[in-house]
Amino acid sequence: MLLGLSLFYVGAVLILNGLWMLGRIGDREISVINLFTGGLTLLVALKLAFGDGADAASVKAAALSLLFSFTYLWVAFNRYSGADGRGLGWFSLFVAITAVPVAIDTLRLAGSTWELWFGLSWAAWAVLWLLFFLLLALGKPIARLTAGVAIGQGVLTGWLPGYLLLTGALR
Repeated sequence: MLLGLSLFYVGAVLILNGLWMLGRIGDREISVINLFTGGLTLLVALKLAFGDGADAASVKAAALSLLFSFTYLWVAFNRYSGADGRGLGWFSLFVAITAVPVAIDTLRLAGSTWELWFGLSWAAWAVLWLLFFLLLALGKPIARLTAGVAIGQGVLTGWLPGYLLLTGALR
């Protein structure tokens, strides 16, 4: 259920960040969803890592969830501080590289359609974080592409599966 909760708001933040990159949302206003989603996924990660019954699998899930939390909190910080985003871009490269073996392992061990989808989502997130690296750290002119990918992935890897997990339609 915590995964559904997290993915639901990851979907919202990806969609809204894509719209922000397209100029549809102001810099200060986009911080709200980034702070909320970063804080929410941080709380989920802390529960997974330090809650009753925490084990190696839940600590791993927490570590991976924190990749998302830190990204969204950094976006919010950059909007308030006026930072240029290069640091976030380099962090995005770290996350993109980390997401590749996570995707491979998840796909290799997939025993259900849901696990296959989750592995493909990690591969898609690796691509998105790579785009953020290229955009922010290297200054490549790919803002519209990155925005479109963020919106698409927000729907397909976040909002929709999060909603299906929350309603019990996906297990």
